[in-house]
Amino acid sequence: MKLTILSRAPECYSTRRLVEAAKNRDHKVLVRDPLRFSIDMEEGEPDLYYKGKAIHVPDAILPRIGTSITRYGTTVVRQFEQMDVYTPNTANGIGNSRDKLRSLQILSRHDIGIPRTAYVSEKGDVEGAIDRVGGTPVIIKLIEGTQGVGVILADKPEIAKAIIETLHSANQNVLIQKFVAESKGKDVRAFVINDRVVGAIRRTAQGQEFRSNVHRGGVATAIELDPDYTKAAVRAAQIMGLKVCGVDMLEGKDGPQIMEINSSPGLEGIEGATGLDIAGEVIDFICDQANMPEIDLRQRLTVSRGYGVTDIHIPEGSIFVGQTIEQTGLRDQDVVVLTLKRGESVISNPKSSRELQAGDSLLCYGKLQTMKSMISDKPKRRRKLKPLPSTPVTEGTTMDEVATE
Repeated sequence: MKLTILSRAPECYSTRRLVEAAKNRDHKVLVRDPLRFSIDMEEGEPDLYYKGKAIHVPDAILPRIGTSITRYGTTVVRQFEQMDVYTPNTANGIGNSRDKLRSLQILSRHDIGIPRTAYVSEKGDVEGAIDRVGGTPVIIKLIEGTQGVGVILADKPEIAKAIIETLHSANQNVLIQKFVAESKGKDVRAFVINDRVVGAIRRTAQGQEFRSNVHRGGVATAIELDPDYTKAAVRAAQIMGLKVCGVDMLEGKDGPQIMEINSSPGLEGIEGATGLDIAGEVIDFICDQANMPEIDLRQRLTVSRGYGVTDIHIPEGSIFVGQTIEQTGLRDQDVVVLTLKRGESVISNPKSSRELQAGDSLLCYGKLQTMKSMISDKPKRRRKLKPLPSTPVTEGTTMDEVATE
């Protein structure tokens, strides 16, 4: 296999270990600075140049894109994707995970634990946001940050507001996040490769430091993950669309709380603590996948006019309930069922003899007009009721006015 590692730090531990693991397996490996690529585009021929010279197209790439070059780095990754070069982490996956706000927005629609988080831009909205996440102490985070940089613990409302206002005045976007007290000074890092946790560590801060990052002096110890944490880590990686990543979780009283998904996880802490050859696992997985690269389903399948991909939900009372996929007649109407989601299980390429149940969701490809006629009304989202803040009822104020403030 010809592998190109996209990294600006060829001498760092992680890059050196990946190169070593690739060479030990007799693969040809190059380390290339993402910023030295030039992108060329013309009809039907996306291309790349490195330091002004045409590249020899590799079988696969492994992106190790730093935060400071996310935009250009993901552009280079996307160009390799257009050239049908395999990458375990796509440009979309890297971009989604790198932006803390975007990643939490994506995770929040799924049944997966995350710390309660707020995002505001106006000074007058800060106090209410702090109250909604549970009050102080709160964690204040820069939307883009790594290795614990831009993460602040504020233990009083006035301090939190002052910090947020200062960061806003410097044009910094921040998140206000619930402080998970039971997990203070420690977190769990699960290393996920291809929907499987291959190693896990607990990172513990030292002294008065509340950030547990190894780069901040945190101590890493190998652990056996509880099944709930393994499941949460794998699901988070799948939701982000990452095949190689580190999933950081807080150990909350209600179970795992996803803190961050790292698309370029460091290897030094986890290899040192576990003694595992994580770099070798990464290389073996990429080699296994390189001959059959995944494609962007939406990009490839929606170029046919009138065709597309959509979800068809099977509600209670649907004519499809109790029928097999074959009996629904979908295939005769030029609609192909790609996956069937039932609860937390996803069945790929389900058999035509599989019987449908209420609550099933079918991911289908076919004629959009046909599929539109099969989609039931979208269920209205029910807002969770939260206790109203106590508001004094003064003379001239009605209870209806208090309830709708």
